[in-house]
Amino acid sequence: MPSTAILWLRRDLRLHDHPALTAALAAADHVIPVYVLDPTLLRGRFASANRAWFLRETLAELSAAFAERGAGLRILHGRPADVLPAFARETGAQGVHLTRDATPYGRTRDRQVAEALGAIGVTTHAKRGLYVHEPDEVATQDGRPYSVYGAFRRAWEARPRRAVLPAPERIPGAPGWAQPQHADAIPDLGAPTADIGNLVTPGERSARDRLARWTASRNIDTYNDDRNRLDLDGTSRISQDLRFGLLSPVEVVEAAVGAGEGRRVFVNEVVWREFYAHVLWHNPRVLREEFQAAFRDLPYRDDAQQLRAWAEGRTGYPVVDAAMRQLRGSGFVHNRARMIAASFLTKHLLMDWRVGERIFMEHLVDGDVASNNGGWQWTASTGTDPQPYFRVFNPILQGQRFDPDGDYVRRWVPELRGIAGSAVHTPWELDATAQRTAGVRIGVDYPAPIVDHAMARERALATYGETKTRAAGG
Repeated sequence: MPSTAILWLRRDLRLHDHPALTAALAAADHVIPVYVLDPTLLRGRFASANRAWFLRETLAELSAAFAERGAGLRILHGRPADVLPAFARETGAQGVHLTRDATPYGRTRDRQVAEALGAIGVTTHAKRGLYVHEPDEVATQDGRPYSVYGAFRRAWEARPRRAVLPAPERIPGAPGWAQPQHADAIPDLGAPTADIGNLVTPGERSARDRLARWTASRNIDTYNDDRNRLDLDGTSRISQDLRFGLLSPVEVVEAAVGAGEGRRVFVNEVVWREFYAHVLWHNPRVLREEFQAAFRDLPYRDDAQQLRAWAEGRTGYPVVDAAMRQLRGSGFVHNRARMIAASFLTKHLLMDWRVGERIFMEHLVDGDVASNNGGWQWTASTGTDPQPYFRVFNPILQGQRFDPDGDYVRRWVPELRGIAGSAVHTPWELDATAQRTAGVRIGVDYPAPIVDHAMARERALATYGETKTRAAGG
């Protein structure tokens, strides 16, 4: 009797280098690809209209790609532990193949699904695929997890990479289930909150094109020098492709490795992504509390007006405001701009990093629970490998250094487009005549700084220092 396997897709929405898909094809005569629209993820704590839109469009393209190869993508709705066993019964599937998930929710969900499937005699087969090396594979010599990036990177680099798998030419669908659902059967998950013209094109085909163009361009070779420049197109823009699994991280690294500092530094960014997944795997509590125990009693400020000004890009510091408007307008923020905006919230305004983490996840198309949490805790000086608390980004100097001519600010803060050159980073220094010439009145058309940098820096140093002393019993 012919056997049937279900391929349960989640954050692995591709055909190329897909270990779970390859395993399903080897294990069964027929394969039914399935995606479950999980209400916990679509409407939960870290839900995002931008990611929901990107997901829907990606699924539509993926459905067509499966259909071309002979299988129909099925869309299920509901709690995975309920709908997958029911679907397995309906189709007579003997096994469910999936890609391992590193998030606390994903691990709990997958355990519940495996138990529910096991109760009806259906086996679960979890494969690698989200990372080059699985979060629990990289360990110290005595088997402990890493909490320092440099040591993790050296161990990561010492491990051999698996071979890249080809995309299957044919995927034999199960009789009665081989026809694809019409694209209309993939429900409208809502419009993005970002300007659709600023969003990258969804789908594996576009992701592979982005990777090919990036690794063939001069930009990857100058990445070490240009990656922090806000005004240059000097980054890969494949972060959302890794987040949704449109690209295999193994294939990304294989395509990027080569001679030169730029390529080495780019691969290191992939390692950072895996380091933060490693940290979350071993320390799921970081989603609730600071990794550094010394800072778990920080007296965070609660100022709704200042928080709203930060979130809407109205702090009066142009590079901070440009970052937050880029976030809202495009569902993406340059990494340097992310650090500048996060530092301003956590150090200048002394607000809880979890508030910023949630706001970023609300908008980012590439919003990854582990990477977003790791980045916020690093900037807030509360995480692993933290930025020392006494380093407080000066938003003026950051703008002048990484947006020297002000082009990034003028793109995202149109009120300041009449200010030429680097003067755009200190618009409050313009006299009344210069403001009239530039067409902007500080305090009217564009806000004056909501906090003084020098005062905020001293307040942050004092607060962090006192908190650390208390924790040490001083």
